[in-house]
Amino acid sequence: MFERFSKSAREVVVRAQADAKSLGRERIDADVLLLGLAGGESRAAHVLAEHGATHRALRERAVSGGLDGKALAAIGIDLDEIRRRAEESFGPGALERDRRQRGGHVPFTPGAKKALELSLREAIAAGDREIGAEHVLLGVLREGGAEILLRSVGAEPAVLRDALSPAGSRRGRGA
Repeated sequence: MFERFSKSAREVVVRAQADAKSLGRERIDADVLLLGLAGGESRAAHVLAEHGATHRALRERAVSGGLDGKALAAIGIDLDEIRRRAEESFGPGALERDRRQRGGHVPFTPGAKKALELSLREAIAAGDREIGAEHVLLGVLREGGAEILLRSVGAEPAVLRDALSPAGSRRGRGA
């Protein structure tokens, strides 16, 4: 299937590998694919950014596990205090994963594999010969594994899907 990936779709996978390593992830899931998508210059990246799902915003949420510190503070939960107590009891960095750069390939989770398979279906349905970054985003949206991360930055999957549709792209160009 990867032989059908366009340059932009291949770049998504390369960025997802790099993001997974820098986040200390052992596997690439739908959230990490989303980071790979948001970090590029493709139409998919621009659609994500237009809806608040920038690489920076998504990465901040991915690092915090999608937790909104301000929202938790409003109900009396102090993430900094939890971290301090955990480190007091279990040592420095107790809540951190090993963040060192690892070499080699980071494998995909079953959900991420499904999203990539769905990207092929999206390309075929659109009559395209190659799988582009926008098809990968449509596959991620269809698979559903990144909904929590998307919504944590204010992006609605259905709205993103509509923005990627041919009618949505014409609206974005003023047609």
